[in-house]
Order: sequence, then structure tokens, then C-alpha cells
Amino acid sequence: MRIAVAGLHTECSTYNPVLAREEDFTVVRGAAMLKSDYFNFLTHFPAEFVTILHARAIAGGPVERTIYEQWKAEIIEGLRSAMPLDGVYLALHGAMFVDGMFDAEGDLISAVRETVGDKVLIAASYDLHGNLSQKIVDNLDMFSTYRTAPHIDVPDTMRRAVSMLVRALRTGVRPSIIWAPVPVLLPGERTSTQDEPARSFYVQLSALENRTGVWDASFQVGYVWADEPRATACAVVTGTDQSAMQQVATELTQQYWDLRGAFKFGTKTGSIDECVKWAMAATTAPAIIAESGDNPTGGGVGDRAELLAALMERNALGVIFAGIADAAATKAAYEAGVGEVIRVKIGGSLDPSSAPVEVAAEVILLQATDKELLREAVLRIGGIDLVATARRRPFHNFGDFERLGLNPRDAKIVVVKSGYLSPDLAPIANPSLMALSPGVVDQFVERLPRAHKLGSVYPFDKEFEWSPHVRSSARTNS
Repeated sequence: MRIAVAGLHTECSTYNPVLAREEDFTVVRGAAMLKSDYFNFLTHFPAEFVTILHARAIAGGPVERTIYEQWKAEIIEGLRSAMPLDGVYLALHGAMFVDGMFDAEGDLISAVRETVGDKVLIAASYDLHGNLSQKIVDNLDMFSTYRTAPHIDVPDTMRRAVSMLVRALRTGVRPSIIWAPVPVLLPGERTSTQDEPARSFYVQLSALENRTGVWDASFQVGYVWADEPRATACAVVTGTDQSAMQQVATELTQQYWDLRGAFKFGTKTGSIDECVKWAMAATTAPAIIAESGDNPTGGGVGDRAELLAALMERNALGVIFAGIADAAATKAAYEAGVGEVIRVKIGGSLDPSSAPVEVAAEVILLQATDKELLREAVLRIGGIDLVATARRRPFHNFGDFERLGLNPRDAKIVVVKSGYLSPDLAPIANPSLMALSPGVVDQFVERLPRAHKLGSVYPFDKEFEWSPHVRSSARTNS
């Protein structure tokens, strides 16, 4: 049983002006993939895995076309060299947007299918904020997606996809995929599985797999910050019984459509000014403000400084602000050294719609690194300890703070560029606040231009009728 493994994993806001380039990705090739924490689970399966290439990056702007074509060619050549193959496993995100190309995953998956031929089985795993298309479904045999947001079931999802592939190859039973789009496209912050109704909606998926002939029941929330035709929610079902699969897909899409108006933010939300006011007035701590419109893990640029300006204007104390991407300000801190005071502009270095803030800041700490791209500096601006970084990055885990000498548990206010809070930060937030701030991942999605949507889509359109329609794969009974 010989299975090739590859994938490109990133999420791209088409509204983000900053191209994702090679240096933004972590790339693992060949045997190193099996030794990585991400893929070492494969060693527990009774199969020979031929690992080719996997490139992964945090969400951002469109992927540079040249590097995509280079990696695609490397994957295709790796498949050719690995032949003969019994199967292929593709570890994907599903919301990659390549500069100048719609449906990047469809382009990659169809190229893989063309290379390995019709007899080789292909399984894929996805983030639930990925987008599907008929082209994708027509070239896959098995599919599974995350069932949690925040995503705590990534390894489980990858194992489900590989388990189906190994099962099919061992038994000789070949499943197929059906899918059913539903014209609803909501931000992940309104569909977190920590909150109702998404929590109950996703809990039911494993039970639906108990029906005879259903191997996997998946549901895509979709990625709202991609203005491309395939962006929509959908049910995706893998199995061997078309009737049972269609029933599951119909039930799921109808449920989601009926619930569309019930999805709400799971935390207190307000403008930047409102959230700063609430945080400063809080009698408990830490008040954690998630600056949602500039969230790097959602595709945000990560360099906006409006919230910093609001805190400075009110002379806020006991604040940890993590962080703002500004290569020039970070470089100035390293050149000055710890203990020095620098006068710099912070923010607005990447997103032209954002304005910088002029500050006098004491350099408190410099992250030890010999790579300029990995530099991070802690700058003290009055009562605010600000993390300035040379690159876009999130601060979600306690370790992200602790290695910079910061303890979010002891702060009065913590600011992170985030949507829903991470599993580390959410339990300590007291209170938890989400700033509905401006940016390329604006939570007011109705304000975003949608030049490429196909027909009416909620919430961009409100008054229209819809009923479920299940679509088969071209590989069904082929």
C-alpha cells in the first residue's frame, strides 16, 4: 500500500494587499515530513508513505503566483517519481488564493488527479473555513474537515482522512463524495463551535456517520474574506450509499440555512473606543481585547495601530499589546538596544489604509535571534508594553508572551490581534471583549465588496428563497 503525501496550507484574504511569499511559509520536504509533529501520526498506519512537500503559512494575502507554480511543479514531479501509487493524501487548508487565480485548490487537486490517473484514490483534509468547488469534488474520493473552531481537532481530522484512504485500499471498497452548497457565508467569529448554535450543529456530525454507507460527514463554514465564486458554506459527505449520503447532506444544509440568523458573536463586541472604555473600567482582570479586523490568523495584515492610539489617548496602564507588525520600528529598537528610548512611527507599514502612531518608546527587551525576520521587541510606551515584530504573526499561546518576559495573567488589559480567543487566552479573559475594528478581515462582512459571488448569498443578501440541492462527483460510479 503506497501512498504519496503533499499539500499547501494557507488562508488568503483577497482584500489583503500584502502578497504571501516563500519566506512566509514553513516548508517541509521528504523524510523530514514523517519526523515532524504535523505528520508523524502517519507512522502508525500500515502503509508506505512517500512524503513529497508540505508548505504551511498563517493566513494572509494572496500567494505569489511564481512560488505557487514552483511548489505545484515540485509536487507533481514528486508524484511522477513515486509512481506506481495506490493513493494520495493531500493536507490542505482550502482557502488559498493565488494571485490572479480563482480556485487554487481546484487547480492543484486536478493537476494531481491528471498526474496519478483515475485508478489512484485521493483523500484530502480541510480547515472548516475552506471553500469547495465542483472541480475539487470531481477529483477527490474522500474528504474530511475540522469540526472545531478554534481548531483543536486538526490531528483528528488528518487521521480521519488517512483512515478512510487506508480502509478503502485494504478492503477494495471505493467511496465517493457528494456535496451540497448552501448560500450562507459568515465569519468564523460568528460560527465558533464553542458557542451555540454551531456547537450543537457540529456535535451531530459524528452521529450521522453511524448511518450505513456514510464514512464521513463534513460541513464547511467557508471563508468569507475571499471574494471568489466558490466561497460559500456547504455539506460534504463521503461514503458508499448515495441515498444515505444525500439524505445527510440535505439535512445539514437545510439545518444551516434555517439557523443562518441565529449565529452571533460569542463574546461582548463593540467599537475600538467602546472596548477600551470597558476594559479600563473593568474591576476584574485581565480584560482581553481581540482586535478582530486586523487578525493575522484570519488573513489580516497585522499592522494597524488604531487600538494602540486609543489606549495611549486614555493613558491606559497595565497593558500588554501583542503585537504590531512593523519591520522598521523593530529594526530601530534592535539598533538602539535595551534601555534606550526611540522615537518611531508604529503601524501602517503594510496596509496603506492604516495610519501609523508616533511614539517615544523605551526598549525593554529584544528577542535573541540571528534572523532579522524573526526579530521581536518589547517597547514601553507609558503604561503599555507593546510587542513590535518584523513579520506578521499572532500571539495566541502563553509561550508567545513568556519568552518575551510578559505574563498576560498579571496584566490589567491584554490586546491581541485575534478573532475568537485561543484555548490559552479564553479561560483567563475577565472580561473578554472583541473590537469590531477596521481591516481586511472586517467582521462587518456586508461592508466588503463582493464582485465575484454567484447569485444571492446571506448575509450580503437577505430576502431570497433557497432549498437544498445535492451534487455528485464525476468519480461516482466511474
